[in-house]
Amino acid sequence: MIGRIPVLDIRPLVDCGRRPAKAVVGESFHVTATVFREGHDAVAANVVLRDPAGRAGPWTPLRELTPGTDRWGAEVTPDAEGRWTYTVEAWSDPVATWRHHAQIKIPAGIDTGLVLAEGAALHEEAAAGVPKSEGRESVLLAVDALRDESRPAAARLAAALAPDVVATLDRHPVRELVTASRPLPLQVERRRALYGSWYELFPRSEGAVVKEGRPPVSGTFRTAAERLPAVAAMGFDVVYLPPVHPIGTAYRKGPNNSLSAGRYDVGSPWAIGSPDGGHDALHPDLGTLEDFDLFVKKAADLRMEVALDFALQCSPDHPWVRKHPEWFHHRADGTIAYAENPPKKYQDIYPVAFDTDMGGIVAETLRVLRFWMGHGVRIFRVDNPHTKPVVFWEKVIGEINRTDPDVIFLAEAFTRPAMMHTLAAIGFQQSYTYFTWRNGKQELTEYLTELSGEAASYMRPNFFVNTPDILHAYLQDGGRPAFEVRAVLAATLSPTWGVYAGYELCENRPVRAGSEEYLDSEKYQLRPRDWEGAERENRTIAPLITALNRIRRRHPALQQLRSLHFHAVDNDAVIAYSKRAGNDCVLTVVNLDPHHTQEATVSLDMPELGLDWHESVPVRDELTGETYHWGRADYVRLEPGTTPAHVLTLRPSSPIGGSPTT
Repeated sequence: MIGRIPVLDIRPLVDCGRRPAKAVVGESFHVTATVFREGHDAVAANVVLRDPAGRAGPWTPLRELTPGTDRWGAEVTPDAEGRWTYTVEAWSDPVATWRHHAQIKIPAGIDTGLVLAEGAALHEEAAAGVPKSEGRESVLLAVDALRDESRPAAARLAAALAPDVVATLDRHPVRELVTASRPLPLQVERRRALYGSWYELFPRSEGAVVKEGRPPVSGTFRTAAERLPAVAAMGFDVVYLPPVHPIGTAYRKGPNNSLSAGRYDVGSPWAIGSPDGGHDALHPDLGTLEDFDLFVKKAADLRMEVALDFALQCSPDHPWVRKHPEWFHHRADGTIAYAENPPKKYQDIYPVAFDTDMGGIVAETLRVLRFWMGHGVRIFRVDNPHTKPVVFWEKVIGEINRTDPDVIFLAEAFTRPAMMHTLAAIGFQQSYTYFTWRNGKQELTEYLTELSGEAASYMRPNFFVNTPDILHAYLQDGGRPAFEVRAVLAATLSPTWGVYAGYELCENRPVRAGSEEYLDSEKYQLRPRDWEGAERENRTIAPLITALNRIRRRHPALQQLRSLHFHAVDNDAVIAYSKRAGNDCVLTVVNLDPHHTQEATVSLDMPELGLDWHESVPVRDELTGETYHWGRADYVRLEPGTTPAHVLTLRPSSPIGGSPTT
């Protein structure tokens, strides 16, 4: 049933309010609603946040976003983790109604005495609701003036319209016919759910020894830990490890995904399980649980977290295959069906079938996750969640976060939009996206407008520039400049971004033309890298990555998503966008063409930067340290390999959300 004052179309709204909108501690977001009433009397509205204990904070007034649209909005900021609610309240505003009528009637000499008397009574009522320390006296003085018949009518009205009186009654309004929406849920999580820089590495490659004619020697957690200081020095917050469990030997894949493995081939880490154990065991070549714990501790000492891959699938040698044959799909000949994505075949992997024993699989999944949580893992990158039932993940994530709300799940779901969005809505704190395949200006603009719009209330992107599975043609063809461009885009467009080891070396050789698979992929063999030699010979873009992560840490604007705004550029090879957080503003301009120098004029939407249209301000390029003076229209010349982008910082004159038109 509609309320006395209609309050409609509240946003954010996830699944009609059945699921919570999402935010992190300290993240500001807009609450909007349609508010109106019959006739011509003024209405007003506010939003009330209630914390997990049910305590209401100071209510935040909504402002009409564009006059005449009945669309109202305000920015709110939760300050603690947990399940909050937000409610929009609307009311009839008799003071605003009186002001409007009085400013028309009194200059025209219509009902002057009556209007002033009504104003005096209304302001006297209003003064009763104002604390003495917050301006009550100024309102009472206006009451006296409105009743003072010895003064001209215009002067009596002016006393009621004085700025201090208006400001006081804006803080303590007279609210009539108050109508409240139903409370809507808001899940507030820790900052890492929104913001962070990820680095993916294979422990078995770090410190590995591969020599022709000799059995390869795997790296270990202890040798991989020696790489951590360099990763931390580049500014990464999260070290992500692919599966570290025993690898099966049945149908093991050889180099470049060949069907026949040699005697010393190490196999794919995603073919999980052997007689040495399953998802709760470590590959013997990597070391012991003590070694794993030391790796996690060293990462923590360097102010990094460890994220662990959780791939719910098995090799034919996994203990589950023997203990729980009902967890797998059996074909007509009695054999277990291996994974397929025609024409691709994964004979070394058995997918799990859920419908014969959903409860048992949920219980075992919870046991495995809690096992690794007990060893310091609070972030899980979930492999292919879109190939498992959504209800399964809802149960698992809901149960984990019920007791451990700080645990974060990243959905590696490169799949149809409906599945990606639903996985985010039911609990995944982060999501892989289509960023890897969005390389042109129009597609980037359209996709990021979607992600930073209503989708941002429940879906948080993690922009990986590459993965062990994805070497995009843009990187294959564009060389080092392409790697630089994509790093700048990912680091400045998304609060969370990531790289897979080797990106800083600009590794870009595909296994064959037209493929996104790497030649000599690390998924199937050990790949020790000469990090020191690459640095010595300047074959690395690690300095750029380090600079980007440093800029991200210094600028809150880059640690959030919702304020992203694109600016007009007269060259389709150049893209410009800004982000704001309070008084912090970052403007990024990127040449998307890795092969050619591009020139363009950037036409800035000045109010989005907190500036008036006529203003110009000094801007500092955080990548080079140079300072420029920019205004409404600005010329840029961006050269691949030299100056592929500007990452400019400026301080706008007003905080975001400070103007009703923002």
